[in-house]
Amino acid sequence: MTTTLYPAISLYTESSPNPNSMKFVVNFPLVPEGLSFDYADASEALITGKNSPLVVALFGFDFVKRVFIASNFVTVTKDDETEWEDVLIEVKQFIRAYFNDQKPVFAQQTIDSNTTKVEADSPTIQKIKSVLDQYIRPAVESDGGAISFHSFDDQDGTVKVLLQGSCSGCPSSTLTLKAGIENLLTRLVPEVKQVEAEGV
Repeated sequence: MTTTLYPAISLYTESSPNPNSMKFVVNFPLVPEGLSFDYADASEALITGKNSPLVVALFGFDFVKRVFIASNFVTVTKDDETEWEDVLIEVKQFIRAYFNDQKPVFAQQTIDSNTTKVEADSPTIQKIKSVLDQYIRPAVESDGGAISFHSFDDQDGTVKVLLQGSCSGCPSSTLTLKAGIENLLTRLVPEVKQVEAEGV
């Protein structure tokens, strides 16, 4: 990532179901496929395996409370007191300038440590991940968030997922989880009985 030559920058914003979160979308990938990074404060962007100069810079805005990076977008969550109309142009110009200067999104070690292979999943977990990837992740990403598999308890059929980005703390995320995600997973993967969000 540190040596990426960015194409001519196309950058646009999309609102999300969480009124405090705004999605900044660019025309090139920011992370390897299937990876996402969630930062609840600036110190997390200094941790080995999550180190991100871009995130550290974004937390330089005192109204920024959370930053999430996935696919080709950055979701910025602001505090309750600040209005997007007062700061949106400034944040957008900052992100555009950051990429125009070809600064790195992540330290190279962050990418290296997150792209190593993990052990093979059970058939049930493979099915769960497939449903998440094909049906659920695109919808969640379109709202500026991300969902990833956390664990599956084959004793009681509970799937735990991580909701990140604009989904973190969003009032509608619980409804989405139960009405949408749980409904779909229990229908397509009979071994699944319920879905819970981890760390929300």
